[in-house]
Amino acid sequence: MSIKSETIGLIAGGGQFPLLVAKGAAAQGHRVVAVFFKGHSSDEVSSVVHDSKELKLGQLSKLISFFQKNGVTKVVMAGTINKPKAFDIRPDFRAAKLLFKLATKGDDVLLRTIANEFEAEGMQVVGPHVYAPELLTPSGLLTRRKPTEMESSDLSVGWKTARELGRLDIGQCVVVREGVITAVEAIEGTDAAIKRGCELGGKGCCIVKVFKPGQEDRVDMPSIGLKTIEGMKSVGATCLGVEAGKSLFFDLDKAIEFANKNGMTIIGLTPEWFEDK
Repeated sequence: MSIKSETIGLIAGGGQFPLLVAKGAAAQGHRVVAVFFKGHSSDEVSSVVHDSKELKLGQLSKLISFFQKNGVTKVVMAGTINKPKAFDIRPDFRAAKLLFKLATKGDDVLLRTIANEFEAEGMQVVGPHVYAPELLTPSGLLTRRKPTEMESSDLSVGWKTARELGRLDIGQCVVVREGVITAVEAIEGTDAAIKRGCELGGKGCCIVKVFKPGQEDRVDMPSIGLKTIEGMKSVGATCLGVEAGKSLFFDLDKAIEFANKNGMTIIGLTPEWFEDK
């Protein structure tokens, strides 16, 4: 069945993800236009799309106007935004009105509100995995090494804790060592949380990252990659559990190869995985 060609509006953060989404959408026959942000995004994305525009964070009116001018029918958000730097945001009037209405400004609430603003303008917001489905984390044991009995227990503790943190819209990742939570992810991001947790917990920590309960996969899916596995090795972490099917895994083959060479474990977690233990 042929896919109807549309104009996709890409909101591009940092990292390789926006490029992969842009190329994936183009491969499906769509026209792609992109907005990227000074200090947060790579302008490399402009070389693989039909049109692009650089804006500052908070220029919501200009962003919507650019998409409308290009006839965008679907909007996709991909890539990271440096959260500490995001405190320097200078919202325009439209963005300021939205922020003023919010009781809290956690990731999920904020992104859901922005998504609703696009849809109010007739542009459907879709998840980035629609254009890069190969990035979804597969389920089950992904490496040769199985988790030890203690690591399996820590994964269970981490799974329950991370889901509760996610329900509160705090973070998606926790670090566990022998049943003790040594770090929870907040504004610093996953890699920094792992480094801090392993410095406190010592060698043998488990890392668990999950999809926030109630979170919309249109706007903010948890992601992990080779860089994370390399960072884990440098601080002595031995086991990673990441929610399967609801998270993105970049450079998965390279990450598995690296983990196998270094005696590490990677698991695509599901509720069923814990039931089987």
